[in-house]
Amino acid sequence: MFGEHCSLPSEQTLLSHPPKTGLRCKMVLQAVSKMLRKSKAKPNGKKTASEEKKMYLEPEHTKSRITDFEFKELVVLPREIDLNEWLASNTTTFFHHINLQYSTISEFCTGETCQTMAVCNTQYYWYDERGKKVKCTAPQYVDFVMSSVQKLVTDEDVFPTKYGREFPSSFESLVKKICKYLFHVLGHIYWAHFKETLALELHGHLNTLYVHFILFAREFNLLDPKETAVMDDLTEVLCSSPGSSGAAGDGASSGASGAQNHVKER
Repeated sequence: MFGEHCSLPSEQTLLSHPPKTGLRCKMVLQAVSKMLRKSKAKPNGKKTASEEKKMYLEPEHTKSRITDFEFKELVVLPREIDLNEWLASNTTTFFHHINLQYSTISEFCTGETCQTMAVCNTQYYWYDERGKKVKCTAPQYVDFVMSSVQKLVTDEDVFPTKYGREFPSSFESLVKKICKYLFHVLGHIYWAHFKETLALELHGHLNTLYVHFILFAREFNLLDPKETAVMDDLTEVLCSSPGSSGAAGDGASSGASGAQNHVKER
């Protein structure tokens, strides 16, 4: 599976229309962009009172998927497949898919609109190689995530692709670290950019990607429940819906949604 990934629709696919239709699509996207910039949330990820209700939890949006496949079956380790190979293949795939999903709204995620990397009541900081805490904007944080993960998944000493090469003893802990960062990116897309995702009609792709990612992480205990508690309300809705076959609430904290006014730092 290494290097062979199922992709979200590319810009070429989305814009592969006759000239006139393509021009109209471009004009529509420009209009959507202009509208969204005017109605954008306040800086620092703080939303106006009318936006406090989480749009991504509305039933009409949560039921949107691009497939009804049973993801619980898809994430299980196949027979005769090495666990590390399975983790490596799927982690690489999730990295590319989440990076692509973020790229669809990246023009709206700026240092002005997203002055911090916020997800609900949680604010994330980056930690450099010396362990120093770095406060950064959301686009800077995402760039740090994608750059560091890209460096890891292309490192033959960490993600070996050649026959006979062994995975490092720290491989599982590295995969957990990658999954934590990718979860932060997914959470930020929902929290700060779901309106744009909805306008682009890519919420079905986002929901499908989220369900697949969460169920895979649960299957191999790759995410700490305390880390994912910030999105427990969405996880419960999406992963208990038909087609996900995920038992919502595995290690979930029901108190996460009750402290929206208290900003946590991680």
